[in-house]
Amino acid sequence: QRPALSTSGQWQTAQDLHRQTAFAGLLAIVEASARGICDSLTLIYDRLEVTGCWANVSHRGFPHRQHFHPNNYLSGAYYVRTAPGADSISFHDPRPQAGMLVPPARDQDLANPDQVSLDVHDGMLVMFPAWLQHSVPPNQSEVTRISVAFNLMFPEFGVKMAGPLWQG
Repeated sequence: QRPALSTSGQWQTAQDLHRQTAFAGLLAIVEASARGICDSLTLIYDRLEVTGCWANVSHRGFPHRQHFHPNNYLSGAYYVRTAPGADSISFHDPRPQAGMLVPPARDQDLANPDQVSLDVHDGMLVMFPAWLQHSVPPNQSEVTRISVAFNLMFPEFGVKMAGPLWQG
């Protein structure tokens, strides 16, 4: 069911889309990508699973505020529908004191920003650490922006993986 966008301008589905068979193909790609990330980081883990998956729908003029996804290891989004003016996600410097002293720079580039924007397009999958603050600027297009977001976590983390990282 789709609520009307006229009053709120944006909405999210319930966070259980990963339990619906219609999303099985997407989830297989998400899980394979997540395993690839964990393997490239040489992590030792039994498995990683989707803990939540939901759709975000946003009409013209509506942003998605800065936030992160607690109690998860990875987060991400699959972009179903974008358009010029509704085709980016921003990642913010996670250091709270980073803005304490900000001298001007001759060139703003990837070496010195307090946020990085990534251009996205239909069919693109983006994954990032769940702790990384991110936001979506207001939709500046007439097209309704649609993405499917998700979180992943190690289900055995507290039992098998969360021991001390040192030895006495």
